[in-house]
Amino acid sequence: MEIKVLRSFVAVATHRSFSRAAKELHTVQPAISRHITSLEDELGVKLFFRTSREVTITAAGSRLLQDALHLIEQTESTKQAVIQSASGVVGSLKIGYLGGATLGFLPALVRNYLQHNPNIDVGLYEMTVSEQIEALEKHDIDIAFSRVLPAGFEDNYISTNIYTDKLVAAVSITHPLANQDEINLSELNNDPFVLFERDQAVGLFDAIITQCQMSGFSPNIKKQPSQMQAVLTQVAAGLGVTIVPYSVKDLRCDECSFLSLRSNQAIDSKPVEIPLVMTHHRHTLSPTARVFAELVYCEIDNIRRKMT
Repeated sequence: MEIKVLRSFVAVATHRSFSRAAKELHTVQPAISRHITSLEDELGVKLFFRTSREVTITAAGSRLLQDALHLIEQTESTKQAVIQSASGVVGSLKIGYLGGATLGFLPALVRNYLQHNPNIDVGLYEMTVSEQIEALEKHDIDIAFSRVLPAGFEDNYISTNIYTDKLVAAVSITHPLANQDEINLSELNNDPFVLFERDQAVGLFDAIITQCQMSGFSPNIKKQPSQMQAVLTQVAAGLGVTIVPYSVKDLRCDECSFLSLRSNQAIDSKPVEIPLVMTHHRHTLSPTARVFAELVYCEIDNIRRKMT
């Protein structure tokens, strides 16, 4: 049973007239007659009693009318749902993020998105860099806010630089250097270090080690938590010092002091730049993710002003 045939049937049943049904559907009466005849032939029953004066629906026609109305309504509902899904108006959006690096802008960004897309089910998942890479590959998330992905991912993903962070030292508020605004990295050469596991963010970890080596020492790493919040907690407890992106301060660790790092004039070093990027699939971007990414592009200048 084709939907257009059922529409003709419902129109005739409603108006009890082939001519009025044709007028409603903007077609000609013979087309309506053909639809009704084909439907009766398909079902093997009479749907209407027809005379020159009136059209009366049969018992079989009355039964079909109930289901036909439901099928037409369901078809329209499905059609609208598909159209809305394709346009990103309904559906779901799954975002992976680094906690400290995104706290300053992501909540407001999602609120803005939901204000214009209230029917989207948004999921936010705090993940390390390595977890986000795995989640992207498995399509467990649509958008990742992460550090720069390793080489070899360019073919399947698009990354956009959101803002550029800098490295700072974090020490306990009881540390002898806690009241300094700026220090040389070499001043921490005798301190134990608390650094996140290298597998969680290879590029950032290696950048920190390189900076220490350029300052004349290799860090004495005593603890390696898997989460940045755990790193700050252990630093606050006096278990060691750490080097982190400046944005981590947004995690609100009141027991930590964040100290800027001076450039090493002796080796003409410049501050290390730590980009935060938004990454999504190149070829299989969902409509909801596309709409969100477009919002990010519109807001990117405001984000950079706020985060730098």
